Amino acid sequence: MPDWKHNIQAPAELDSSDVEVLSDDTVYNGFFKMFKLRLKHKTFSGEWTEAISRELFHRGEAAAAILYDPHNDTIGLIEQFRVGALNSDLGPWCLEVVAGMMEQGEQPEGLIRRELEEEAGIDCADLRHISSYYSTPGGCSEKIHLYCAICNLEGRGGLFGLEQENEDIRFAVCPADEVLKGMYHSRANNAATLLGLQWLQIYRQELRSEIKD
Repeated sequence: MPDWKHNIQAPAELDSSDVEVLSDDTVYNGFFKMFKLRLKHKTFSGEWTEAISRELFHRGEAAAAILYDPHNDTIGLIEQFRVGALNSDLGPWCLEVVAGMMEQGEQPEGLIRRELEEEAGIDCADLRHISSYYSTPGGCSEKIHLYCAICNLEGRGGLFGLEQENEDIRFAVCPADEVLKGMYHSRANNAATLLGLQWLQIYRQELRSEIKD
């Protein structure tokens, strides 16, 4: 039997051909979509499950970027209202990476460059791909392409966002030490931002050393 612990980058032993979708009904069709599926899948023992029911929230693909200036050792984060955080003890205005949903035919890098300009006024950045991951695959199809945007953040900041999309975004730049020290107990309490900050914590000195070479 394959030992995934020592080969986590390999494809799974079971794949989509080991799933049989019996029915796929649309429950809601709006800006987002909700489906109800009846399916069965092969088990690790080689048997098949009975028919099971699963609801799937379809959100599509997105791209996000943590902004970092290695010359000044600063991090840029945006702040905006998030309805999903209404019950947060810290309030529903979250600190986040720049991000957006991919439109049809759009590529992740093109999307994040557009969002960098719309949400932070950044029109020139060196993008480093961090990871492409599913935010919560137990019931949602959303896939996020996460980047680090290396850019000059000196003198940056201000209010941004598209009025037609009801966006009210504040962009601010902070010392990296300050952000990284308090990231686990702050309003940066969302997965893409924490993953970006964790990656930056690991590679920060390497990125800073590049400017000296």
